[in-house]
Amino acid sequence: MQDVPTFALLCDGAYDARALPTLVASGRLPVLEVVLDGVNVVGRAWPMIDRREAVSLGVEDVLARAITLLVSAVETFAANRLNPLEDIATDQTQHQFLPAYLTCALPRLGREAWRRLRFRQAHWRVGYRFHDGAGVVDTGRLGTGWNVLMDAGDRFYADPFVFHWQGRAFLFVEDYRHAAGKAVISVVPFSAAGVPQAARVILEEPHHLSYPQVFYWEGSIWMLPEASSSGKLTLYRAEDFPDRWRAEAVLVEGEISDATLLAHGGRLWLFATDRDGFGSTSDTLVIFEAEALTGPWRPHRLNPILIDRRSARPGGAFVRDCVGRLLMPVQDGTLGYGGGLGLSKLLALDSDTVQFSPPIPVLTDGDWPYPRIHTLNRSGPLEVIDGIVPMRRPVRENSAS
Repeated sequence: MQDVPTFALLCDGAYDARALPTLVASGRLPVLEVVLDGVNVVGRAWPMIDRREAVSLGVEDVLARAITLLVSAVETFAANRLNPLEDIATDQTQHQFLPAYLTCALPRLGREAWRRLRFRQAHWRVGYRFHDGAGVVDTGRLGTGWNVLMDAGDRFYADPFVFHWQGRAFLFVEDYRHAAGKAVISVVPFSAAGVPQAARVILEEPHHLSYPQVFYWEGSIWMLPEASSSGKLTLYRAEDFPDRWRAEAVLVEGEISDATLLAHGGRLWLFATDRDGFGSTSDTLVIFEAEALTGPWRPHRLNPILIDRRSARPGGAFVRDCVGRLLMPVQDGTLGYGGGLGLSKLLALDSDTVQFSPPIPVLTDGDWPYPRIHTLNRSGPLEVIDGIVPMRRPVRENSAS
């Protein structure tokens, strides 16, 4: 009788079941590995922990991605596509939960509770600049010349995308209203002198909308906003640009976040993150391919492409730099959601292969005042970013809570 292959899960090199809660309590971001027959590492994941204020919530995020990783490893093994990464190296550390909880987790929970009493949980601001020279993609740094698209404080703008039409620049943003607890899509037209006009709502649904990628394709203008809370990715066509849009087709079912379109090699591709049921929405990259924009869209045979909090979630449209490299802005969740941005070069892409370079972090030196960024886009001379802002809660809001 032949031996039955076995898979085991390591958490930062430890088989010890106490390792995960201890690591999360101490503030560590664990690395998960799948080991085949106790010898070879055959899969690795860097899970995102969205909810770092409580150990139980953080452990849940990691365990959700452990399931994703194990299922992927089994499916890859069954398809005879498993490639051992390296020999196993185990950790013999004794993991003690209580000291880590008392010295790290409990104070962290208190600090977060106090912060939420004083500040909104999230508030973003969009930055823009007009220039003809090398941009962030070419220099790898934010640099200077940024202007802030101001808001009234009761809402914020985020996820900026730029589209030029008939000689004018239009900025599309997630327009989040704190009182409503969800966002609509708004447009900010720019004057010929580069002055932003008042934002106006152009798309509203019962569910949250964000990441409004607007593009021209085969004679029409389209928008592909994120609507992960609706459980589907819907494509919209402009009926009267930029103010009226019609839902054209559902491209993909599921909690798909920040779907980013690319035309490459005679085909269309969508890069996005998939929550895969539970856990974070920011650490599991999936790709879909199609011959036509309205589909049908098929999942790539290598999905999930990677599980990595540092590079899985797109942070803007693909762009070519000054030497012709095709780059995708990617979100780095090491410091938390919206913690930073990197640039990954697309090295290979077809129905059988996906290969990216490791992301190069975008340096946030310069005059942009909010260094925790998570979106980057450019169209012609107009370049846009966003950054998270500490925003105090209004007194009346604190009283109500």
